Formats: sequence, structure tokens, C-alpha cells
Amino acid sequence: MPTDHSEHSDHPHPPAPAGTVSPARPGWPEIAAGLIALVAATAAVLVFGPPGLDLDPVPYGLVLAAWSGVAGLTGFAAAALLRIRSWGAFSVRRTTWRWMLAGVAGGLVALVVKAVFISAITTLTGFDSDPQGMYYDAAGGGVLPLILTFAFLAVLTPIGEEFLFRGVVTNALLRYGPVVGVLSSSLIFAVFHGVNIILPAAVVVGVIAAEMMRRSGSIWPAVAVHAVNNTALPLLVMLTGYAGPG
Repeated sequence: MPTDHSEHSDHPHPPAPAGTVSPARPGWPEIAAGLIALVAATAAVLVFGPPGLDLDPVPYGLVLAAWSGVAGLTGFAAAALLRIRSWGAFSVRRTTWRWMLAGVAGGLVALVVKAVFISAITTLTGFDSDPQGMYYDAAGGGVLPLILTFAFLAVLTPIGEEFLFRGVVTNALLRYGPVVGVLSSSLIFAVFHGVNIILPAAVVVGVIAAEMMRRSGSIWPAVAVHAVNNTALPLLVMLTGYAGPG
């Protein structure tokens, strides 16, 4: 697939034409709009969704798995509709198969590194409570719930979260340089996953995904990183019947 981005990965977006009022890349207004919309969408599902509906574990896990992607897309939509009308400003552009394969490889690296981090934390602290236990319940509920869990965690969630956290947040913060842009956006991404044992894993995924997007100029290798990482959970349930830690 041909690309249409600049050779300079730190500045993948061309300057806006003279006389335009649209910025070349997202900024703080887009970050604020996107994250506020994400928080509002998350609050809505927590108030009106599964916690208040007394659902069984399988549908409960499926709703939350789907909503993580929906909330990300809600945040992205709020940011994108604010003042920018270019998909390319958010790195939503075509890329090459080479970069997509690099994204898959990056996802595999993320799986290994985060497993080491989580194992070390568990060994040192004894803390092994997994906030993603509801996803194991969903994936273990039969063939259809397993397929839906794959679809929600490995397709919908990576697209929703990458469009928001990499397409909006990372692109906005890259104006301060690659180190600040990649690391700070990855920390924001991790904090939004909660201050728990998943946080260091989210930092790892965030850094690799952000760097893939920065270097390729496209969001899709970052989506591949995230998708490979998220595929591990339902795949583990499918292959072993694993019900999650703890």
C-alpha cells in the first residue's frame, strides 16, 4: 500500500496552506475534548450500564469489552470534530505491509516485555489482582462470546483507543519532540487504564505503539501493536481454558 506521509517522522504532517484556520496537527484543545468525552462515555456506562443492570458475568464482560472501544471512538470523534477536518492530521492514512508487519512484531515484543514487568511486580509485591478479570469471564462463556471477545478486544478496542491516544494525544504532544510526545502520551494512556497492575503493561504498549505511529506516519501499525497485544487474552482462554490470575 502506498504511503502519503512525509519522510520526516517527527513531523509527519505538512504545514497548513496559507490562509487556512485549521491547524496542521491536533493540539491541547483536541486533547481536552477527546479525554473529556472519553471520561463522560466511561461514566455513562458505569452509571447506566452493566454495574446497574445486574448482568451475568459473560454479558457483563462483553459489554465492558465493547465499550472500551466505543469510548475511545467517542473521544476521537469529539476531538476530530472540534476544528480539524483532515484525517491525515490524526495519522489516519494508508501505510505499507512492511510497517504493518513491524506493528505485529512490536505487539509480540510488547507481550513479552509486559509479561516480564507484571511477573516481577507480582513476585516483589504479591499483588496479582487483575482488573481485566471480566474479559476472561466473557471469553470463557462459549463459542459466540469468545468470538465477540476477540472482535471487541482485538479489533474495536485497538481502533478506538489508538485513534484517540495515538491519533490525537501523541500527535498533539509530538510538537514538543519525540521523547516527550511518545513517553507523555504513553503515561496518559496508562493512567486511563487505572492505577493497578495493568498500568506498566499499558505504558509498554503505549510506547511501542506511539513509536510505530511516529516512525511510519500512520495510525495502522500502532493499531496492529495494540491488536496483537489484546489478542493474547481471548487466545489464552481458547487454548487453555485459563480463567485469569487470582
